[in-house]
Amino acid sequence: MTQSITSLLVANRGEIAVRIFRTARALGLDTVAVHSDPDADALHVRSADAAVRLPGAAPADTYLRGDLIIGAALAAGADAVHPGYGFLSENAGFARQVQAAGLTWIGPPPEAIEAMASKTRAKELMRAAGVPLLEPVDPAAATAADLPLLLKAAAGGGGRGMRVVRDLDGLKEALEGAVAEARSAFGDGEVFAEPYVERGRHVEVQILADAHGTVWALGTRDCSLQRRHQKVIEEAPAPGLPESLRTTLHEAAVAAARAVSYRGAGTVEFLVTADGRPCFLEMNTRLQVEHPVTEAVFGLDLVALQLRVAEGAALPLSPPEPGGHAVEARLYAEDPAQDWRPQAGVLHTLDIPGTVRVDSGYAGGDGVGIHYDPMLAKVVAHAPTRPEAVRILAHALAGARIHGLVTNRELLVRTLRHPEFTAGQLDTGFYGRHLAALTEGAPDATLAALAAALADAAPAPDAPLAARLGGWRNLRSQPQTRRYAARGAGGAEYTVRYHPLDHPGVRVLAAEPALVTLEVDGIRRVFHVKRNSNSSEVYVDSALGAHTLVPVPRFAEPESRTEPGSLLAPMPGTVVRVAEGLAPGSAVTAGQPLLWLEAMKMEHRILAPASGTLTALHAATGRQVEFGALLAVVQEEPQT
Repeated sequence: MTQSITSLLVANRGEIAVRIFRTARALGLDTVAVHSDPDADALHVRSADAAVRLPGAAPADTYLRGDLIIGAALAAGADAVHPGYGFLSENAGFARQVQAAGLTWIGPPPEAIEAMASKTRAKELMRAAGVPLLEPVDPAAATAADLPLLLKAAAGGGGRGMRVVRDLDGLKEALEGAVAEARSAFGDGEVFAEPYVERGRHVEVQILADAHGTVWALGTRDCSLQRRHQKVIEEAPAPGLPESLRTTLHEAAVAAARAVSYRGAGTVEFLVTADGRPCFLEMNTRLQVEHPVTEAVFGLDLVALQLRVAEGAALPLSPPEPGGHAVEARLYAEDPAQDWRPQAGVLHTLDIPGTVRVDSGYAGGDGVGIHYDPMLAKVVAHAPTRPEAVRILAHALAGARIHGLVTNRELLVRTLRHPEFTAGQLDTGFYGRHLAALTEGAPDATLAALAAALADAAPAPDAPLAARLGGWRNLRSQPQTRRYAARGAGGAEYTVRYHPLDHPGVRVLAAEPALVTLEVDGIRRVFHVKRNSNSSEVYVDSALGAHTLVPVPRFAEPESRTEPGSLLAPMPGTVVRVAEGLAPGSAVTAGQPLLWLEAMKMEHRILAPASGTLTALHAATGRQVEFGALLAVVQEEPQT
């Protein structure tokens, strides 16, 4: 049965909503956005023909309210709903409600979603279909021979409710933590255990199926490079796989789809052991974040195909032939050197040059809030070969101008240029081995500080003609001194002394408020300078690196204004758990988890800074806290 779609509501936000709207417009569909109060002026709202408010801020009150979203679709005249990924995309009940309201559901049948919703039940189905698996381990009966173990939430993904256990003594605490996080994130505390595969590869197969019996296996993707069990860099095809293994993965993915009468786009995920054995992990019954690399290699628009399949169209019997290689990097507002701490604030500039594809839910000037995932953009490069694609992506990220927030950009560039990555030696332990080296030491900012000082002293473009003709050379002839500090606690300080006509080792070729050109040891360097009008920050970008500088003196961090042993909230968020039995007077040990704080879809442990006594506790489960809020105080025990 065919059904024509004319108006599409996207039950999501951010980059995936913007990306779906782009295809919908190309197909001539009217578009409807939904938004929470913090997202009232978000890019996905600005990208749609119409938008409907979901009152509130928290996801539970907005993007997870299926009744409000269906009401919005009906009120706006939409006849179809696309769930994107995350939120309600794998909620069988929501899919049924959409269909019951007379709307077209852009996704698989609710029965297929339901069959794959629980990882434990999905594995039973896959075993019956002959798909290779890791055998589960009963946590209550686990022995040292079973270690290491991976605890996983049965009802969810994205790394939530997941723990690696390497010591039986830590199994009980890890299990309690996984259950608590799974219950908080998915409303279901079921957790299971399976062997943790050291240095395994995370390889997945994109599938697309219609209602007429055709199932496509659209090649492989490698998603091994992950932080906190969440993907950072993905690529297609997965490099270095023997052809026999590719065939096995494709056949297993098709078997998985047929086992649940799948329809639409989906992904079957596998763990490939170091000796090349594939094991089924899960099936994602939705569009994946990393779908653009498959689109690039196969020359397809998966969203357009989702819509056509939902309308009842038949796929060709075979997909197009793949070509080239594609690599995607997820640009996050987070600080990898500080336990991947998410960032919130204003994104003043987001400009990524080159021939890369950029899928983003933000534009320069947009705010990044605390309620949602901190991903700013996905950046994708496609080229005839893997080395070319990797090189293009690294160059584009290195040359990007990203102002206002700490990001993982430098980590991404260093990763893409790391010898193991360029050689295609990929496994899930990459960041565990290399994170310290990849995040140590920011690029030297001496020349950036000099450029900032010269730009600050240069005449504005609307200055009198005599001043502009002379540029910076019309400044006072006495040597000048400026001090800057790199952004962040403990940031290095740079003192630059410059003379209008003479700076050691440097010739100033031109200096304007936004552009400084220097000749450094005979090499011409161009520095782009931008000031934040709402703060004292100065952003300097060049081929030598990107720097955020703050003129000295600067405001102290909250830590400098509190007594020793104070535990401050490292970001705005919600206290989701307090250690059992913790109260003022409790004895604590250095590194002991005291509190768990949830922000931007990630859980962060607050650890005791030293062994001693808890003298104050200001946090309680469910309480929302602001950045810098005092959570607890630990009085260090005296040294003997």
